[in-house]
Amino acid sequence: MSVQQLGYEDPASQQAAVSDEHEHKGSDAGASGDDYEGGKLNHPEESSSPAGLEQMIDENAQAGVQNAEAITATWNKTSLGLVYTFMFLLYFVNAFQSSITGNLTAYVTSGFEAHSLIPVISIVSGVMSAAAYMPIAKILNLWDRSIGFAIMATIATIGLILSATCTNIETYAASQVFYSVGFAGMIYCIDVITADTSSLRDRGLAYAFTSSPYIITAFAGPKASEGFYESNWRWAFGCFAIILPVVAIPLFSILQYNRRLAKKRGLLVKVKSDRTLKQTIVHYVIEFDVLGVFLLAAGLVLFLLPFSIAASAADQWKSPHIIAMLVVGFVLLICFGVAERYLAPRPFIPYKLLTSRTVLGACLCDFVYQIAYYCWASYFTSFLQVNYDTSISVAGYISSIFDVVSGIWLIGVGLLIKKTGYFRWLFLGAIPLYMLGVGLMIYFRKPHMHLGYIIMCQIFLAVGGGTMIICQQVAVLAASSHNDAAAVLALLGLFGTCGGAVGNSISGAIWTHTLPNALERLLPAESLPDLQDIYDSLEIQLSYPIGDATREAIMYAYAEAQSRMLIAGTAIMALALGFVFLIKNIKVSEVEQVKGVLF
Repeated sequence: MSVQQLGYEDPASQQAAVSDEHEHKGSDAGASGDDYEGGKLNHPEESSSPAGLEQMIDENAQAGVQNAEAITATWNKTSLGLVYTFMFLLYFVNAFQSSITGNLTAYVTSGFEAHSLIPVISIVSGVMSAAAYMPIAKILNLWDRSIGFAIMATIATIGLILSATCTNIETYAASQVFYSVGFAGMIYCIDVITADTSSLRDRGLAYAFTSSPYIITAFAGPKASEGFYESNWRWAFGCFAIILPVVAIPLFSILQYNRRLAKKRGLLVKVKSDRTLKQTIVHYVIEFDVLGVFLLAAGLVLFLLPFSIAASAADQWKSPHIIAMLVVGFVLLICFGVAERYLAPRPFIPYKLLTSRTVLGACLCDFVYQIAYYCWASYFTSFLQVNYDTSISVAGYISSIFDVVSGIWLIGVGLLIKKTGYFRWLFLGAIPLYMLGVGLMIYFRKPHMHLGYIIMCQIFLAVGGGTMIICQQVAVLAASSHNDAAAVLALLGLFGTCGGAVGNSISGAIWTHTLPNALERLLPAESLPDLQDIYDSLEIQLSYPIGDATREAIMYAYAEAQSRMLIAGTAIMALALGFVFLIKNIKVSEVEQVKGVLF
């Protein structure tokens, strides 16, 4: 589940929701000082005159934020309802296709004899997604929410087309980069629009509503993936390359229509730029911090990939190219930090936002949560099929327990936040519960254990993980103004996606250093010549029947690798127990940020 996961009046009139009141100085960099809560809400019925509507637009906010405020100030409940309907449908499309394609990933890579490259592909696509968050936030703030959404939907569609037509593992890997950047960016845009159109008190409920399609697709996706596998897996990508634009275009059109309506009413005035073409190019290169994006993406990829591919190198960690990748990657990351701190006119990371302990705490919690999850999740469906002899659909159902349970539970979380006005108490309970779920799986992952124990652990993970995702989003938004909503959500996405890349790197390192050695130690002598083929292909692993000595050896090798992944995930998750106390206990029911017709 992705979430994995958005104006105010003069600062003097703003109400603080915690014991201290802090002045906010609006800028595109973000909030400065400690936690900041947004401004006073103007209800549309109190500001129905043109002059009243103009007062609902913060003239000091960025253009994209002003557009969002103008839209909520002018549209009606019908437009609001349509926007939430299409955001629901887009989440449905995302959930459905990710459920289908996620269950097919092992077979697609195995078809190219590259099953062990799953973490490598995930690392590269995850890092590129992470690097894209802040530029997307710039687009949403400098231009318009709908434009950013349209760009991301287009990139996602390109990724689906490439996946459907790929003929080798290289093209498939490239398609996954487009796919990951596009869908992550599109869902991020939807989350920002949700924040634009909902009060902070109801925001948890709004996020629970838009993400609720996971409840439905958890059942339909795995069965559909089995059907695509039996017929033609390429159509699993191809059909969504058609469906996605059909659902995305109406949302874009509604936002554009209401933006033009606001412009007709005089709420938005286009400011002409006097820049030449060359000046415009230089302006946007600086504004989008192209150098920072390159240094971060290249540094993370080069530094993290060796952990997954070193075992397959001729001299492993002694190989010159492995050493070079680690050194160059580390140097690029150092250069990124130096350039961002001292050289970049518009830093990639809005450091001023991190001076808020609540924003920093939530981002760090998401970082370690994503590491802990991706330490073991990449090979989970393969593990279920090998060790429990489940079909693709049953393995998908089990891995989708998180989506079903969390989808239902999040509605309860949203209502609890709305009722109590607080969210941190839920956060404090969610982390130990999640650790319990991962920790219990260390024992229950053994071969021949009852599958019900794994299902029980998945339920614990769903309740704990789902709660953390919502609380992280509410926390960063409660500690910032509407002008900074896109930036703080992008920052949260950046930390989370980087965490996912690190988790995949750990997973890949454990897999490549554990499974081949375990297979070599456990396989019967007659199967040892086939060791590499067994390691590279899930289909070959499943070709041995349950009870066969080779299948038993594969099962115990899987259990050994999965155990180490789960131990790493549990240990890393313990860090969140400290980070959560950085988050202030903000009363969200007293924080009012956005105006107009809202969720």
